[in-house]
Amino acid sequence: MFEDIKKVLLITDMDGTFLPSSKIPGKRSLEAIREFQSRGGRFSIATGRALQAAKQYFDTFEVNAPIIMCNGGMVYDINSRRQISDVYVPPFTREITEQVLKDNPDVGCEVLTLDAVYVPQMTEMEAAHNVICKVKPVICDISEIKGDWYKVLFAIEPEKMERLISYVESKGWQGVDFVRSSKEYYEILPQNISKGAGLEAMRKLCGLEDETIVAVGDYNNDIEMLKAADVGICPSNAVSDVKKIADIVLDVSCEEDAIAEVIDIIYKKLAEKSNR
Repeated sequence: MFEDIKKVLLITDMDGTFLPSSKIPGKRSLEAIREFQSRGGRFSIATGRALQAAKQYFDTFEVNAPIIMCNGGMVYDINSRRQISDVYVPPFTREITEQVLKDNPDVGCEVLTLDAVYVPQMTEMEAAHNVICKVKPVICDISEIKGDWYKVLFAIEPEKMERLISYVESKGWQGVDFVRSSKEYYEILPQNISKGAGLEAMRKLCGLEDETIVAVGDYNNDIEMLKAADVGICPSNAVSDVKKIADIVLDVSCEEDAIAEVIDIIYKKLAEKSNR
């Protein structure tokens, strides 16, 4: 590992890792990414966001590798504008979603497809999420949502989250995975799909078997990605479950340009390798 910077891929979660609470990437991290790329390194993102919600940032920084969207449901090549890998939730997810919303009228919901973000149940928490992601959702009934679904996101106040999780667990639904992606969000994903599965697909389909992959994340939905990477790193604001499995826990948070710190670590490891 770390034999050549041209064979190093840095892939990071967005919210809570690369993006601070302001949702504006830090200047130091942006400068570090540009320098890293100018030396031959590759930079990418892995996020639970829809493609529409991630595109807004690509005028701020460049990704020079495929990206992972929808918590692993999509691997996407920005340059060719094509999906490299797609995995969708099964059709019966519609019935599950309908039942959750019927029994929990205070839960907001959005459905991610390739072309749009659909909202079958709007709440203040869901509206806030749309603002954060800067997307214009299509508000409609579940029956009106056409095409394949990458995932379903439920939005609820953090103090009510345990109630929602307990409700879902009591139903015993099989064939999909339920994952908490932040203190406010709970998601339905295709079974066995995660950012880690997306990274494995990217490694195989994009010929990255000989690359050193460094992954950075802060929340439970990043765990499998950190495990799948050659080196898994988390910022100091990461939840305890992530810190337990990370190879490196930073002393700085997402509010303090954590990605710049990660790039410094990569440089140190490259220098150590070359001096042996």
